[in-house]
Amino acid sequence: MTVKQIRAFLAVAQSLSFAVACERLHLSQSALSLTIKALEEGLGGRLFTRNTRNVALTAEGESLVPLARRLIADWDNAEDELRQRFTLQRGRVTLAAMPSFAGNLLPPILKTFRARYPKVNVTVNDVINEQVLEMVRDRQVELGVAFEPTQSSSLAFMPLYMDRFVAIVPKDSPLTEHDDIDWQMLLKEPFITLQRPSTVRVMLEEHLQARGMKLPVEFESHQLATVGRMVASGLGVSAVPALCAGQMQELGARCIPLRDPVVERAIGVLTQPGGELSAAAQALFDILKEELGQPISTH
Repeated sequence: MTVKQIRAFLAVAQSLSFAVACERLHLSQSALSLTIKALEEGLGGRLFTRNTRNVALTAEGESLVPLARRLIADWDNAEDELRQRFTLQRGRVTLAAMPSFAGNLLPPILKTFRARYPKVNVTVNDVINEQVLEMVRDRQVELGVAFEPTQSSSLAFMPLYMDRFVAIVPKDSPLTEHDDIDWQMLLKEPFITLQRPSTVRVMLEEHLQARGMKLPVEFESHQLATVGRMVASGLGVSAVPALCAGQMQELGARCIPLRDPVVERAIGVLTQPGGELSAAAQALFDILKEELGQPISTH
């Protein structure tokens, strides 16, 4: 059965008149008769009895009426829902983002998104960088925001901006007297960092190892917020992506630009290569590019 056939059947069943049904459907008498005939042949029996004066439903035709009404209602509802999703009148988008991004830069972006598309729901998975890649790769989410993956990654990456690492130190540290500091100065202090296999930890160790330096790690944590609180309490110093600067200052630490070496890496959007995003995901992707598609200050 096709939707066209079911609509034709209902038009005749409701009016018990081929002439009235033709007007309602904007079909010729012959076209309507052929449509009903094809439906009957497909089902294997007659749905109507008719003569020159009357049209009546057969017993099988009577039994088909409530089923046909339900099928058409479901079809119309499906059409309406898809149309609303394509026009962003409703829908859902799922996003995975590393906590440093989800907790700092994402909220104002979501506020812009909600103002434009108030009926589209957003699910945010704030997970570590490595899990962002896994969730996009496993199609658990449509979009991911993370550091640029290695060349061996099978995911598509669209950079938004370069993020540079900054030092975070206690408010009463003598290092706060400097406009910027180098790594040699920072590494003289006890160092607090994220636990492996954090991408932040790996990036720092790789950059410093290339310069013959090593992190004097004394405290480790899974969460950047905990690292910030440890620094603010005077337990040591650390280095974090600049996008966390506001959060670190709220926790009571001070941020200072770092040099020699400058450690930076692109942050961007991850998607499945060659895959087409839903209308809702594409709209959020466009706002991310609009809001962050330029370098940000690291000071």
